[in-house]
Amino acid sequence: MTMIPNEKTMQAADFRGGDRIDIVSRPLPEPAAGEVLLRVAATALCGSDLKPWHAGAQHIAGHEIAGWVQQPGHDLDGQLCAVYIPLHCGECEICLRGDTQSCITISSLIGWNRDGGYAQYLTVPENCLLPVPGDIDATLAPLLLDTIGTSAHALREAARHLVTRSPSVLVTGAGPVGLGVVLAAQALGYAQPDVAEPNPARAAMARQFGANIVPVGSRDRRYDLIVECSGNHAARDLAIHLVLPGGVIVLIGENAAPWSVTEDKVFRRKDFALLRTFYFPKGDFAANIELLRANREKYAQLVDDAFPIGELPGKFAAFAEGKSIKPILSFMGEQ
Repeated sequence: MTMIPNEKTMQAADFRGGDRIDIVSRPLPEPAAGEVLLRVAATALCGSDLKPWHAGAQHIAGHEIAGWVQQPGHDLDGQLCAVYIPLHCGECEICLRGDTQSCITISSLIGWNRDGGYAQYLTVPENCLLPVPGDIDATLAPLLLDTIGTSAHALREAARHLVTRSPSVLVTGAGPVGLGVVLAAQALGYAQPDVAEPNPARAAMARQFGANIVPVGSRDRRYDLIVECSGNHAARDLAIHLVLPGGVIVLIGENAAPWSVTEDKVFRRKDFALLRTFYFPKGDFAANIELLRANREKYAQLVDDAFPIGELPGKFAAFAEGKSIKPILSFMGEQ
């Protein structure tokens, strides 16, 4: 679907800070060497974008992006691609071992350190293009990134450290990533996971996806695997108490405030692994596509709203209040 823009400007979201978003006109970006122009199809809203919503952003935000390459003569011209947000050199020892999300040569993220997908167009380095198969709708393609990629990577890393292949699982926080963990855990054959989530709508969806809902803060059970998706320090502290000897805690949720760990006897007197995982390596993308295919109807339920860019300020405010799960900024109706 190649469409070369006739105009020299585009619409974009300006995160001004103070919970304000303005829709502005920006010059159409021009790709540098090794980059392509991407026409955005859909960008999913993400809880981490609350940071620029509150504090403002130097660059155009939005990092769960799918769009069509608009680069005549390029092998991927017209191809729907998901955007892999970590810039990476592909040559350092970390990239060569496959951990492209943790490149030690380049530390830059699309939508954070350079312009992202809350706009009609953006430029993307060629090695950050992840071609999406034709059987996956453009509206669902952004879910291959944070919702599926981040959650599945966390479980794959945890599996390397677990002492049992049939772990008991607790997920704290049932946002899109937490719900993604529930689905990925089932795909790995794990027992019915417990989920702690205060938002009734999100808890209900976790239950619909096959999870057992437990009270937030409950200490009634201990677990082999705890996947912390809320970023809440109290949930992290509780995980240290609830993890079984030989168990694993995986931290996915983010919190910029300092977290102090009390080295009490609960912390000292058992072996357990405390992991932090970030995003996913590019080599996982094919497996993430299969997860989406296997659970397409359930993942589609997460996308509970789709809207044009002019509605983004109000829709983002509603999202910030927890009134939607995975709304999508959609450019699908544009010609």
